[in-house]
Amino acid sequence: MSHTAHIRSHRKPRRSASTIAMRTGVAGGVLSTLAVAGASGAAHAAEPVTQTLELPTLTADLAAQVAQSADVTQQAAASYQLQAERDAAAAKAAKQAKADLAEAKKKAAEAKKKAEEAARKEAAERTTLSASADTGSSSTGTGSSTSTSTSTATGSAAAVVSFVQAQVGKAYVSGATGPSAYDCSGLVQAAFKQVGISLPRVSQAQSTAGTQVGLDNLQPGDILYWGGAGSAYHVGVYVGGGMFVGAQNSSTGVVERPLSYDPPSGAVRVL
Repeated sequence: MSHTAHIRSHRKPRRSASTIAMRTGVAGGVLSTLAVAGASGAAHAAEPVTQTLELPTLTADLAAQVAQSADVTQQAAASYQLQAERDAAAAKAAKQAKADLAEAKKKAAEAKKKAEEAARKEAAERTTLSASADTGSSSTGTGSSTSTSTSTATGSAAAVVSFVQAQVGKAYVSGATGPSAYDCSGLVQAAFKQVGISLPRVSQAQSTAGTQVGLDNLQPGDILYWGGAGSAYHVGVYVGGGMFVGAQNSSTGVVERPLSYDPPSGAVRVL
């Protein structure tokens, strides 16, 4: 027997290859599991925390309501714009109407002024005749006075004179025929109506209603006119003594004045 036969070997027994492989696999699996867990933890630690808000879902009904609201708003805006345009047009029309009225008044005033100037010029041309009518004149060799003297009216003429003198102080109103107010032809018509004589209503017709007489041959009750015969713009009644009564204008009303105050153009005799 060998002298080494009872001495144990100091070498460790050789392990089988399958055992080694198995242990190696287990260790690898554990390490892999740890690695994955570590990576997952790191990922969760690094990921920021966010809050998710849920927005309302735009449904078909809500969309229809929004569209309808938009239409209403658009229609309201169009209505406001139309109203603004109408207001602007109305303001412009009112402004134009005011300007037109002012222009019409201006032209009317100018026309009236021209008519008055023309009447005054025509009256001035008859100054000599009217002066003769105011002072009166005596017929040569007879000593009789003309009809413009202070002779007293009688009969119907006296009634006409009395009537117009009773209206002195009353108002002048265009188109009025009494009893509280008159215009010029309304007064003359009313005076002759008292004695049963129907005269035309307007001055133009009254200036040709009787027989034309000269201003130097007037009698109480004669109708005086201003302007042309048939185109007169004013009338009055001669009351004798170089005086007449007439509804002159809105400022003076019915007055009694001398012929020189406003010399007439002519006269007609109805009585």
